Parts: sequence; C-alpha cells; structure tokens
Amino acid sequence: MSLPSPLLAVTDRHGHPRPLPETVRGVLAGGGRWIWFRDKDLPGGERHALGVAVAGEVRAAGGVLTVGADPDLAKSLGAGGVHLPGRSGAEAVAHARAVLGAGALVGISAHTPGDVAAAAAAGADYVTLSPIFATASKPGYGPALGPGAIAAAWEFGVPIVALGGIGEGTLAACREAGAAGFAVMGGVMRSADPVAGTRRLLGAWHHRVPENAPL
Repeated sequence: MSLPSPLLAVTDRHGHPRPLPETVRGVLAGGGRWIWFRDKDLPGGERHALGVAVAGEVRAAGGVLTVGADPDLAKSLGAGGVHLPGRSGAEAVAHARAVLGAGALVGISAHTPGDVAAAAAAGADYVTLSPIFATASKPGYGPALGPGAIAAAWEFGVPIVALGGIGEGTLAACREAGAAGFAVMGGVMRSADPVAGTRRLLGAWHHRVPENAPL
C-alpha cells in the first residue's frame, strides 16, 4: 500500500493560538494530504468533537485522515486509518482492520530498527521511526537515532516515515537513507503560515533527492 503523501502532518492544538481546524486547513492548502489527528490528552467527548471538525477539513480537501491510537474513534470520524502505539502486535493490527475495514491504513510507532522489524511482522502498512534528530517533543525516547537507523531498518520492507527534528535542512538525509516519507508536528502546527510552511517542506522533499536514492 502506497502512502497518501510523503508528508504526514501531526496535529497539536497547542502549537498556535488559532483553532486547530484552521491550521489543518492551511496544511491542506499548502499541498499536504495526510493528517494524523493526535491530541490524545483531550477527554473522549472533546477529542471527538475536535476530530469531527478536523475530519471535515480533510474530507473537503480530498485528503486522508489517520487517527492516533483509537480505531473506534477513527471509524466514527470516517478516517482512512489509525496509528497504533509502539509495540502493537498482530492482534492490534487485526483489530484495527476489523473495525475500519481491510483497506484501512494502519501504522505503528517505532523507536529502534528492531521495532520496525516487529511492526512489519505484525502487518503494519508503515511505521514512524523516531526520534531521527533531537527534538523537544520526543524527550523520552533516548538520543537521536540519526538517518543511519532508517538505512538499518529499510531492509524490513515496510515504509518508514521519519519523525523527530525533521525540517527543510534534514529531509534530504532522510530520503537518501531510504525513508518513504516524513512526519512533522511543530514545523507546521506552530507555523505562523502553515500554507507556506507546508509548501516549503514538500518542495525540499521533492527537490533534494539524488537519482540513486532508495525508493
């Protein structure tokens, strides 16, 4: 299964004073087509209400919505997939597909090449591997892995989405190492202009790719 977009934009309603749906609208207007609705700290009812608004923006733009950790919420929002926590196994993947349908996009968080191997064995469609670079939003996962971890995990055959400290200046290294895409939270959620910020990130991803880079 191919990824909806090389950019997976991760939501964070705390990133900017403007309403989260407005930020998501900006990402979509800038060319983003894949949104990971996270904001897991909200109570269930509030998260659902915010998710409805975010899902409406994604649907209007023809994008794909992934919901963090909750297949039932993903189904209620009409999302295309779910992103499961690290070390989720085959049973969790099967449950997600049972709830969302066989064609659902199921991702798993990974923090080592070994985690990537386990996620591939569990049947994940993709993994986020983090933190590739140092980042304040991923302080609990140890030191930065570096692009070498992407190269080390590429052999397991599951698309790797680089996460953690990703910006215009680090995209080339991730792509060259074999990443199929990249995930960004602060870079677009905190941006004063998410439209322009998204365009710059996608431009950097597509432009700075050697001809012999792994696909």
